Amino acid sequence: MATTVSFAVDSAVGPRTVSVAYERSGSGEPLLLLHGIGHHRQAWAPVLRILAAERDVIAVDLPGFGTSPALPDGLTYDLRTVMTPLLGAFCEALGVRRPHAAGNSLGGLLALELGREKLVRSVTALSPAGFWTEGERRYAFGVLRAMRGAALAMPMPLVERLSRSAAGRSVLTGTIYARPGRRSADAVVAETVALRNATGFHPTLAVGRGAAFTGDVPGLPVTIAWGDRDRLLPRRQGIRAKHTIPDARLVRLPNCGHVPMNDDPAAVARIILDTSS
Repeated sequence: MATTVSFAVDSAVGPRTVSVAYERSGSGEPLLLLHGIGHHRQAWAPVLRILAAERDVIAVDLPGFGTSPALPDGLTYDLRTVMTPLLGAFCEALGVRRPHAAGNSLGGLLALELGREKLVRSVTALSPAGFWTEGERRYAFGVLRAMRGAALAMPMPLVERLSRSAAGRSVLTGTIYARPGRRSADAVVAETVALRNATGFHPTLAVGRGAAFTGDVPGLPVTIAWGDRDRLLPRRQGIRAKHTIPDARLVRLPNCGHVPMNDDPAAVARIILDTSS
């Protein structure tokens, strides 16, 4: 069950109160989980039980996604100047100092930014954004807009009917999963609703046009993992990520798509636990 915490974040027009929904379970060293654009904290559900056996796991709904409200007036979705310090303030509000961080897609880029600012003690980035060419970025954003448009256009009875079959789940989520048939019907419906209700979707895409990770993350354990069946951000971007962060460990995830937690939960959990050990 989600809990919500509210805290102050500085803006150009003074402090603003931000509310973030999260789910916390397990015990051990803290581990912050960050989802991708249009998704929600339940993207991590396939690996939560494994991770919670060894970590104090905090799965977050980013502002404007899942059940977290959008950012208040005065705050933009700029990843480096707003979202990174905001996540630092979120951890402080929970009394958590320098957790480990794991993120997927947008969440992977945020985890790397947190690592660069030394706000976390290790980073696992699964198909992180920010290592694309301009053409690759345009393609990914076009696919994301199409997914959002389809989620908005489909009547809920159709979404529910499609979710009941493996073929229908492939129609709804085949862009991000290599094995969409493994996703439950309820999960597919919930993430379709999350995508259509994501108030942070377009503001995040707007700032994402200039999003690129160009620095290093020195002094921290960093693992970058990429599914070899990622249809949104091709795995060649992982090579660029390795060149940008030379000390990072680059891992291939066989038979995994853009959101690999569903495709191979055991492999993803082991990579996160190894990095955060």
